[in-house]
Amino acid sequence: MLVAVTDHAVSRYRQRVRGSLEERAEIIARVRAAHAAGRVVPAPRGAVAVRDLQDRDLIFICRPGRDELVVITLWEEGDGPAVPRAFTDALAPTDATVEPGGRGGGRGR
Repeated sequence: MLVAVTDHAVSRYRQRVRGSLEERAEIIARVRAAHAAGRVVPAPRGAVAVRDLQDRDLIFICRPGRDELVVITLWEEGDGPAVPRAFTDALAPTDATVEPGGRGGGRGR
């Protein structure tokens, strides 16, 4: 099965899982292993949730294709995330948004 990973998912993985040098390759390997083990359940809007084998609180949200999965985001369940929410939530106000017409920055001009 072909597994592709969005930049957003890599960023979320970097926030949640410490100590990885090759985030994209690691996500692909983890999703493939979990998918092969049958740890896949339906998610909203046609997506599927793939629960990691190594860390059962880590869930990859994917868009399925014929013979592929595109990892679009991920999150952690449970009370003890690897990176506390206070740190990742603090990043949200600085995230740039893209406006129609291709300009970023979040404000109309």
